Amino acid sequence: MLHTTCVTQLASPATKMFARIVTSALFAGATAGLLIALLQYAFVQPVLLHAELYETGNLVHFGAAPISAIQDVSGFDPMRDLLSVLFTMLTYCGYAMILVALMGVAEERGADITLRNGMIWGLMGFIAAHLAPAFSLPPEVPGVAAADVLLRQYWWFATVATAAIAMWLIAFHFTMVGLGAAIVLLLLPHIIGAPQPAEFTGPVPTEIGALFASRALSVGLAAWVILGAFCAYFWTKEGEVA
Repeated sequence: MLHTTCVTQLASPATKMFARIVTSALFAGATAGLLIALLQYAFVQPVLLHAELYETGNLVHFGAAPISAIQDVSGFDPMRDLLSVLFTMLTYCGYAMILVALMGVAEERGADITLRNGMIWGLMGFIAAHLAPAFSLPPEVPGVAAADVLLRQYWWFATVATAAIAMWLIAFHFTMVGLGAAIVLLLLPHIIGAPQPAEFTGPVPTEIGALFASRALSVGLAAWVILGAFCAYFWTKEGEVA
């Protein structure tokens, strides 16, 4: 009897849905995370390593003789780079879990999940997780002045949450009331204001900070569009198998 019950439970629609979500998310997150790690290695990591030279005092910007803006920061550290790839893959598996679960909810409500609108889902994820908080709290290189970490984390999570709800309202409740609520949710964290440092200090040149912010956001955009496409692809494929 117990064996029969277990088999029945494993075959239940809820269990199948959960297995489909987990499988799709793991495949999408791992594949996208690997590609994203390569993008970060090529475009973001060199800027971070350059900034670290100023943070540690190996390079000095203010009050020193002019130095070349081109530095050899392409050092290869196998252990660090491998851990960075694994961490990126795990991170995007987590993002994929959320994205695929939401795709499942949307599909049950009659939405079509295709490769094209999967990319749009990814774009909305980028707006919620990257662009919305970056409007008042842009990506920062090591060594720059910053407010208390805990306060910034609270503000970041609140901003991402409100932006995600706003994206959902725009996508699935596009009425005047829904649109108005979405606009309020998008603006509210910035009206309240992000935590800011008491003074602006730091050894890193502003040019490096600006380059890091632009590259972090650009790679973030590519990352979420790639992730959305893979989530939609694997979700559809797993649905065909099921």
